[in-house]
Amino acid sequence: MNILVVYTHPNHRSLSYAFLQKVIQGISENAHAPNMQVLDLYEEGFDPILVFNETKRRRDMHADPKLAKYREQILWADKLIFIYPIWWGRPPAMLLGYIDQMFASNFAYRDTGGMLPEGLLKGKSAVCISAMKGPTFYPLFWLGNAHKMLMRKALLQYVGIRKVKFFEFGNMESPKGNHEKKLNKVFQYFKMLAS
Repeated sequence: MNILVVYTHPNHRSLSYAFLQKVIQGISENAHAPNMQVLDLYEEGFDPILVFNETKRRRDMHADPKLAKYREQILWADKLIFIYPIWWGRPPAMLLGYIDQMFASNFAYRDTGGMLPEGLLKGKSAVCISAMKGPTFYPLFWLGNAHKMLMRKALLQYVGIRKVKFFEFGNMESPKGNHEKKLNKVFQYFKMLAS
């Protein structure tokens, strides 16, 4: 199994970074010995800004040579792991900019003329690990589950990724946030991951 971890947080002292370390530790101790690549979008200096003009057209984005490395990573991966904070009820703009560019037509999906496209990333699975300041129930009851709907239905299922697991942790700026318990839960999941 090949695992691509896409980490999105500008601070390596953050709780998101602690989750990244637990993912790496869990995978490294996994008896099934999955292969792993880590993409730190901020450290990479990934440019999330879309530019379309007379010479750069959206329909050609799937073949943009500047994005070739990232396309190869996605094609290589069987499982995509996204680690990010929830800001304003959604993932950071950096991660959404990555998705905007990587989930391009004729790479991640193909228009069929029908209501839904053909997802070209089918067969892959995803795990979303997110942390937020507010209580865990806040996105579900106050925002109508917008974060999970965005990630699962609007983005991942659209490109054919049907199997999506969420670790959505709330109260993470509180001293009563059970940080160690939540970090260990992520560690154990990846240590025992079989497929």
